[in-house]
Amino acid sequence: MTRKLYYEDCHLARFTARVLDCVKAENGYYVNLDETAFYPEGGGQACDLGTLGDAAVLDVREQGEDVIHLCDRPLETGSLVEGCIDYERRFNLMQQHSGEHIVSGIVHEMFGYHNVGFHMGSDVITIDFDGMIPAESLPLIEAKANEAVWKNLPLHIWYPSPGELPCVGYRTKRELPWPVRIVEVPGYDKCACCGVHVSHTGEIGLVKLFTLMKFHQGVRIEMACGKRALEHLSAVYDQNRQVSQAFSARILETGAAARQMNEVLARMKYTVTGLQRQLFDGVAESCANCGDVVHFAADLEPALVRELADRIADRCGGTAAVFSGSDANGYSFCLMARSGDLRPLGKAMTQALGGRGGGKANFQQGQVRAGEAEIRAFFRKL
Repeated sequence: MTRKLYYEDCHLARFTARVLDCVKAENGYYVNLDETAFYPEGGGQACDLGTLGDAAVLDVREQGEDVIHLCDRPLETGSLVEGCIDYERRFNLMQQHSGEHIVSGIVHEMFGYHNVGFHMGSDVITIDFDGMIPAESLPLIEAKANEAVWKNLPLHIWYPSPGELPCVGYRTKRELPWPVRIVEVPGYDKCACCGVHVSHTGEIGLVKLFTLMKFHQGVRIEMACGKRALEHLSAVYDQNRQVSQAFSARILETGAAARQMNEVLARMKYTVTGLQRQLFDGVAESCANCGDVVHFAADLEPALVRELADRIADRCGGTAAVFSGSDANGYSFCLMARSGDLRPLGKAMTQALGGRGGGKANFQQGQVRAGEAEIRAFFRKL
């Protein structure tokens, strides 16, 4: 049985242990020690990484009562080796995990919901709850979580006796068989957990809740703690600083500046659309009674390509073929006619000009990858 030093001292980063066994594996060597500070993957928390002697530790797993280390090279059985964990990574994971416990405990106290899913990503962590939480409650949950952090409460972690366990009153979705390891944040959470946690809540530093979204029959909260939260907020601040410079607005007034800019853009778009339609009318009038028309227009969205084709078809007395785009990036198109079936023409054109499209008998719309000269040559052959 491996002595689990990570439970005795969560901040232990270096230790010396004896190699009990080393076995060749498919992708390295399985090393068993008499004791270890390397936490194995479990409880939603990733395993520790680091070195044993001159070997890199690639993975750590529990195997019965033993903790097995996957190393990139063999270690001599019976030898003493120095273990060194990646403490910055370990501390980051402890911050996230302990912060998650506080948030889950607060949600359980406020709403009675259970944490039914927990994932530590590379930038944020997610918690899934089995009930609906109002979005307006998120600031209060966050405030309570940070209150727990700033109180710098000592975590109480212990194994209740078989007689004590039924009276502990810990957060759980189902009854667990003894032995059960309890992690308590006094006044905020008491939960069964096998993970490694900070010793005092002050070490979490900061809890930031980012989003709340519906997920299955409940909600999912995205959050980050400690260094991750600080890095994320620093990046957000830098982006907001750039926005404030672009809008010539104070950094806490960028939202109002953005809304004002949207209003200006909406008015400009309305004006431009009116002018564009006047231009479309002029183009359509110039095509009056011309029969079939092939027209190229600059920088039109697909909806406007169709609108222009529709106006030309009203006046030309034939098929209107409107294209907008560039030889480098291809062209959006719309074929429009007041009579006949354009589907054969649309199919032939997209096959010949390397494109795709569809529609109905009186119009076809899509994209082609050919250049203007090639498009005009196709219609001349018709």
